[in-house]
Amino acid sequence: MVTHTPSQRYLSTRGGSYDLSFEEVVLKGLASDGGLFIPEEIPSLPSDWVSKWLRYSFVDLAFEIFSFFISPSEIPPEDLKHLIERSYSTFRSEDVTPLVTLKQDKGLHLLELFHGPTFAFKDVALQFLGNLFEYFLVRRNEGKKGRDREHLTVIGATSGDTGSAAIYGLRGKKDVSVFIMHPHKKISPVQEAQMTTVLDPNVHNLAVDGTFDDCQDFVKALFADPEINKTHRLAAVNSINWARILAQITYYLHAYLTLIRDPSHGFASGGVVRFVVPTGNFGDVLAGYFAKSMGLPAEKLLVATNENDILHRFWVSGRYEKHPLYGAAAEGGIPADGVKSHPEGVKETLSPAMDILVSSNFERLLWFLAHEVHGADLPSAAEKRRRAGESVNAWLQQLKSSGGFAVDAPILTTAQRDFESERVSDMQTVETIELVYDTADKPPASAWSSSTPPPPTPTRTAAGSYVLDPHSAVAVCAALRSVARCEPAPATQHIALATAHPAKFARAVEMALNGKSGFKFVDVLPKEFVGLEDKTKRLSIAKKDEGWQGVRKIVIREVELELAAAERKESEAGTA
Repeated sequence: MVTHTPSQRYLSTRGGSYDLSFEEVVLKGLASDGGLFIPEEIPSLPSDWVSKWLRYSFVDLAFEIFSFFISPSEIPPEDLKHLIERSYSTFRSEDVTPLVTLKQDKGLHLLELFHGPTFAFKDVALQFLGNLFEYFLVRRNEGKKGRDREHLTVIGATSGDTGSAAIYGLRGKKDVSVFIMHPHKKISPVQEAQMTTVLDPNVHNLAVDGTFDDCQDFVKALFADPEINKTHRLAAVNSINWARILAQITYYLHAYLTLIRDPSHGFASGGVVRFVVPTGNFGDVLAGYFAKSMGLPAEKLLVATNENDILHRFWVSGRYEKHPLYGAAAEGGIPADGVKSHPEGVKETLSPAMDILVSSNFERLLWFLAHEVHGADLPSAAEKRRRAGESVNAWLQQLKSSGGFAVDAPILTTAQRDFESERVSDMQTVETIELVYDTADKPPASAWSSSTPPPPTPTRTAAGSYVLDPHSAVAVCAALRSVARCEPAPATQHIALATAHPAKFARAVEMALNGKSGFKFVDVLPKEFVGLEDKTKRLSIAKKDEGWQGVRKIVIREVELELAAAERKESEAGTA
């Protein structure tokens, strides 16, 4: 009896792991060969998906998408529906990821992804992932007690938003410990406070005196370490975890369906849609690639980078090279939201969540490119997959040994078929925040007056002007360039992804808008942020010179303390 379709079975991008289940890849996070998990096959949407799903809610649509990749033999449909409903009941918008028109005459729209608990797009995936972890553990631990229970040790690195979203998704979960590393004093004060003010015993914040790339390297080293893997079940929450990518596919289709069903957005039948995604680690735009490969009629996915532009340089040249900036050269020209440059690599920008030298998820795209191009003349699926894994391995070895690699011309041409790229500077980011504030379409006066209650996640001033965060501004700047070279609206529509709420990056926003008529930062300050930085905080410092081994010691010590406390609590309950 066949229980899994090819899209419900998983393999590693480096060829070492095959025929794994969804539960296995979610709980593993990273393959034993160091690769990332991908489905054996990308499924196709049904031919009538638009008419069939046009009126679906976000939750209904997520169920349809997730079902392509999760066998009902692993998660029964009713359980999956319940997991999805729980995950998105925490969002402040009924639409979960609503679409806002910024300039109807330009066909420019904003997909607001920050209506979850931590005001960042990461919530879309991490609320679901937290519930998945709990679901699998409850099932595995039924009837077990004490040290016989399976315990999950979740390890993650964050440049700001992943950490808080992971923590809010996992806080208080039974049999789960979560350890989040962030670069010490290199994230915004709000981001740091969101993480370090969560005092649940199973939550551990580790501030590393290095960069995000250092934190990410520590995560990968821990997953590759046989010593800790013998005693602890490690799990990943970064976008290396396949469930993160899966969850984000939904909002691409949801945005497209919203665009065509609501005539107020100005979409014309037969029109072209382009998605513009601000990205550092390539996970968000990769989800768009999966949606497009499944059948979403997106003409292009536009990769928008800041001045840390390794991805932009790849699409221009076919070369993927770190080119880190050192010392003074890495310093941003404009003070950012708590982010400071580091003498060993990344340039400081106003969009710190994108300050990344190496984009982990790019490996997944490389596999599909190699599978299509290098495997074209091979006779069997197994040989095509093996060849793709060999190509990825060779490229990544060059990246490790030489700091970069170049792909052949057919690979680059294939990558350019689905993607374009743009690089946006800090100054252009500031200018875009100001431009959108001054020129974006405003709601009708009747719908936006002093007597109208503000929305639950405000992004407009009292006068209705729209306020962007710097990451979303990178996307809008890139989108406006694309608007200028494409056939004008309504023939072409652009959807830029808004990945964070502006209040998380106060300095960049105030830098762009201070002195503007009608601008008051308090208008876009969510009540959840008031007094946040003054709350009690808890974190540990991890020294970079002690390496990932130092982090391993902390993890082992803290998990042991948690397990001992759980045993005492269980014993006390048994004798009560």
